[in-house]
Order: sequence, then structure tokens, then C-alpha cells
Amino acid sequence: MQTEDKKATSAKADTAALPDNVVLLDEPIVRGTTEIKEVTLRKPMSGELRGVSLSDLLNLDVNALRKVLPRITTPTLTDIEVGRMDPADLLDAGAKVAGFLLKKSAKAEAFLTA
Repeated sequence: MQTEDKKATSAKADTAALPDNVVLLDEPIVRGTTEIKEVTLRKPMSGELRGVSLSDLLNLDVNALRKVLPRITTPTLTDIEVGRMDPADLLDAGAKVAGFLLKKSAKAEAFLTA
């Protein structure tokens, strides 16, 4: 029991130390012999959002995320890898993408009201 508590505390500390644009994957993505355990996202430029509705991204539409995530992830994920992601990891990545679409003032306001 105590070891589980230590693991949970350690996991929380690791997550808290991560930058806002990093997704720590619950289920690593296997690429050949490599396991991808975390993915860094960067704010997309307008051209990287082509072919995708912004409202679909804000609604965390899976098809929209499958188009955009390969364009903004490091290491670069493929559409197939995004399609195989654990739903919790996809939700985490999608929430970060949706956050990129908000203006700084809207983020600050949301933070103050939360």
C-alpha cells in the first residue's frame, strides 16, 4: 500500500514538472523497437490547421485531431499512431491543442474564474 502511495506521489511530481505542452503518455506508442513515452506539442500556425474546422478542434473531434497532431508533435506521430493512442492520452493532447487556440486573455480569465 505504501509503495503505491509513493508511486502515485512520484507520478504527480513528474507530471507537475513537465511543461504545459508535453503529454506524458499512459500507454506508450510503440514504433519498431522504440517506445514513445511522451510527446511535445507546439502551437500550430494557421497553415497547419488547413482542412480542419476550428470548432471541431475545440470540440476535441477525433478526426480533426488526427489531422493536426501529426503536424505539431515531436516526435512526429503518424495518423495511424494517433488513431491507436489510448483515449485518455488523445484527450490530454486534444485539450492542449484546444488551449493553443485560445487568446492569452481568455486563458487568464478562465484561470481566474476556476
